[in-house]
Amino acid sequence: MVNVWETVMDAMKSMTNQDKDQPLHVGEVMSCWIYLAGLELAKVSVQSGINTTTDKELKAILEEDLKLGTSQRQRLHDFMIKEGIPLPSAPEDMPISDSNSIPLGVKLTDDVLANELSLKIVSLIMRAAGAASESIRTDVGLLFIQFQAEKLAFATRLKHLMRKRGWIKMPPFYVQPSNNH
Repeated sequence: MVNVWETVMDAMKSMTNQDKDQPLHVGEVMSCWIYLAGLELAKVSVQSGINTTTDKELKAILEEDLKLGTSQRQRLHDFMIKEGIPLPSAPEDMPISDSNSIPLGVKLTDDVLANELSLKIVSLIMRAAGAASESIRTDVGLLFIQFQAEKLAFATRLKHLMRKRGWIKMPPFYVQPSNNH
């Protein structure tokens, strides 16, 4: 059985002793770059959703995601600058607009906005898990584990709202065929 405390202590020792002069490998660099690019794209999509919805709870959860994304973008941006990794291009912020002035043929429904956000969160959770598992340097692994944990906690709140509103997309239940013919 794995001793969690010993594992954490070994990781901390590794981070403080062995990783100081170890360069990033190409996979770690690419993981940082792709994750930051994903956060940058998600930012404008979430800003657009905030401008679009009139639902107060959905707007609050979109604003919460924007705040979390801003925090993760800043931490990853600072890490990448420190390590000398080129940054991906970032789209300009969306201007604030009145949701009631958006034409119906352009305006996304709250259901679509919530499910789009859910897909973005799932994508970033999976990307962070892959990055953490592929990292050799402990500081990179821990950064992505933290990102993943933050996104998982947020996803729980989003899923609760989506269930409450009937927006969650669920595949059909599996019912094993009977052997009676």
